[in-house]
Amino acid sequence: MALPEHFLLLYGYALLFAWVLVEQLGIPLPATPVLLAAGALSAENELSIGLAFLAGMTASLLADTSWFLVGRRYGRQVLRFLCKISIEPTTCVRSTEESYSRRHGIALTYAKFVPGLSMLAPPVAGQKGMAFRSFLFFDSIGAALWVGLLLAAGRLFGAMLLRNPGLLDHVGRFSGALLLLGVVGFLVARIIRRRMILNKLISARLEPVELKRWLDEGEDVFIVDLRHPDDLRDEPFTLPGALHIAPQVLAERGHEIPRDRDIVLYCACRPSDATAIKTATTLQKLGIERARPLRGGYYEWKRLGFPLAAVAQALPAAD
Repeated sequence: MALPEHFLLLYGYALLFAWVLVEQLGIPLPATPVLLAAGALSAENELSIGLAFLAGMTASLLADTSWFLVGRRYGRQVLRFLCKISIEPTTCVRSTEESYSRRHGIALTYAKFVPGLSMLAPPVAGQKGMAFRSFLFFDSIGAALWVGLLLAAGRLFGAMLLRNPGLLDHVGRFSGALLLLGVVGFLVARIIRRRMILNKLISARLEPVELKRWLDEGEDVFIVDLRHPDDLRDEPFTLPGALHIAPQVLAERGHEIPRDRDIVLYCACRPSDATAIKTATTLQKLGIERARPLRGGYYEWKRLGFPLAAVAQALPAAD
């Protein structure tokens, strides 16, 4: 018997509820195999697809509501925490914020199908001040689509097994190993991707002390503040002479960026500087080879006690 089906038969809907809840709270334990197995068992009348749907929906909404309330209560603090544990920290956070800004509640209906958005969308909605009733409406649609489609796919596969019982022996022999391999592969991929990003950052970042020396010596440096507008509201200061420019605007107006001086980019995403390194890479592809991210970004500069100035803005920032 397939491993997910074995555990589902033993522990039933409680296991389904707990597994979905744990995954939606951010633990990297994929719930997809369990939902598929539950759907397959419903085809054999071992489980009720209606009760399985209810268990999955309840767990998903409970986790999402928790993240929504945490986002509403702690705002940017929780997003900075998620920034640290995400594979591509600020890239994921910023893309979620921008997706929400453009589409508002609609983003919640498809977030669970987009890697990186499932856990981030609810706290961003809370942080942005979305009404709780609206959040529940859109998030319920998204949860229903996610749980329902996986259960339906599992039920379809289960029906195929009923028509061809020989498939069950073949699938049962390998599904446990495949589930374990999938979980291990997922964790290994996270580690490898994070290591690759960190190695890239180590080789490219500019030390704050070096930038401070350049400024003291009167070097003409083009400094760009890539922080999100919400970060600026919390910390309405910037590095001396820095311009606040959204990453996508900076790339679109690459022809306006000087080529005859160093371009220093910084964000507020400790400890990875992900937005700064990603933007620097984009600029280098446009031929701006002297673009470098600042190690530690705004908070490291502030921690070292270096001078700050009131925010000045030259190019449009992100909404």
